[in-house]
Amino acid sequence: MKTIEEINQASVKKIDSEKKLPDFFPGDIVKVGVRITEGKRDRIQYFEGVCIAKKNRDLNSSFTVRKISFGEGVERTFALYSSIIDSIKVIRYGKVRRAKLYYLRDRTGKSARIAEKIKKKIGIDVDIKPSNIIEENVATTVDKLKTEDISKEEKKKEAPKTEVKKVEPTIKEKKKEGSNKKK
Repeated sequence: MKTIEEINQASVKKIDSEKKLPDFFPGDIVKVGVRITEGKRDRIQYFEGVCIAKKNRDLNSSFTVRKISFGEGVERTFALYSSIIDSIKVIRYGKVRRAKLYYLRDRTGKSARIAEKIKKKIGIDVDIKPSNIIEENVATTVDKLKTEDISKEEKKKEAPKTEVKKVEPTIKEKKKEGSNKKK
């Protein structure tokens, strides 16, 4: 017999396979697409703001998004695996040192800003790799590297050299030097 936890984990895996949810954390600015039903019609309304809290509880996971609308703070809590959430997009990654950012409720203006976390991108794409290594694949990459090295060396040679000119000291500087020597 399955426990409730096992059932929840199985349903979370099923939902994850159907829709891709990005990894986001408190402090990030997220844009949540919410499905709204008006009569027979469905539409998507976006709610963009700072994620101030995130609760990871399997199927009961939720997150809270806060934004300032017409000078008034508006918070909305979403169930992460809910059917009303159409999409979640991370606009900006925030650099914070807390898990819950409830202190932002009391702040406005510049004091409510969050620094941006800059993620470094490595120039290597892991997804794009030749499936089987052939001598042709290796030869073409080696040739590309050689041509890049040659072009870098040519640019270094073509760069104009700057000349350093010796500047004569001004009259004031000469007087200061003379007064220092007398002492």
